[in-house]
Amino acid sequence: MSSNVPGIVAHRGFNGCYPENTRRAFEEALELDIYGIECDVNMTKDGQAVVIHDPSVDRTAMTADGERATGEVAELTLEEIRQLNFGTPEDPQQIMLLSELLDLLAQYPGKHLLIETKHPSPFGAKLDEEVARIVRAHGMDTGEQVHLISFNPEAIERFRELLPELRSFALMDPTEPLPVDVGQATGPGPSVRQAQAEPEALGAADQPSYVWTVNLPREMQWCRASGVDLMATDLPQLALETFAGE
Repeated sequence: MSSNVPGIVAHRGFNGCYPENTRRAFEEALELDIYGIECDVNMTKDGQAVVIHDPSVDRTAMTADGERATGEVAELTLEEIRQLNFGTPEDPQQIMLLSELLDLLAQYPGKHLLIETKHPSPFGAKLDEEVARIVRAHGMDTGEQVHLISFNPEAIERFRELLPELRSFALMDPTEPLPVDVGQATGPGPSVRQAQAEPEALGAADQPSYVWTVNLPREMQWCRASGVDLMATDLPQLALETFAGE
């Protein structure tokens, strides 16, 4: 691919074909010729950083009996959540610890991981601090393999203090007025719809940009034409096909 093609980031793993934020989704994505993967992190009752988007398990997990699971992540222990199936009946998947995902990433030295800490969190700053501790414990607090993203400006500021050598992107709420700057972040992170409607959301020319969630070929081509640095998609294989030969 040419250098002006955006780095393809598999949103929540290969989310378009496999259950989101599961080991299966991440493994399948990491086997593709893409920039890397994106994940979401919440914290359990007993202080474990786990890879899950929602504050509850209701949407993404089933019980051992195949019923829809319920419960807030912050009110469940890791052992309790480990009993749930985040995959399919045919391919059951346990929730992943962030540390386990970093272990998996270490097997793919050319790939990258974008970590989003989910706020508001009942744990506040402790969530970001635990993520930083785990990243440092894996020796990934320097270099370019891990990036940090958040809608929360305070989280971005904490990342700058805790992990100053890592790139970060300030995610933008498309319902809010366009921010003048991205604060302590390396660059802006608008949705593709906001970026198309308000191209200034991509920031200054010398800033890298991260755009989410880009699932249509025409949106992918727009990102390429607009100089987007990184592009999150649920369909990384489609993105590869769209940019094939470029």
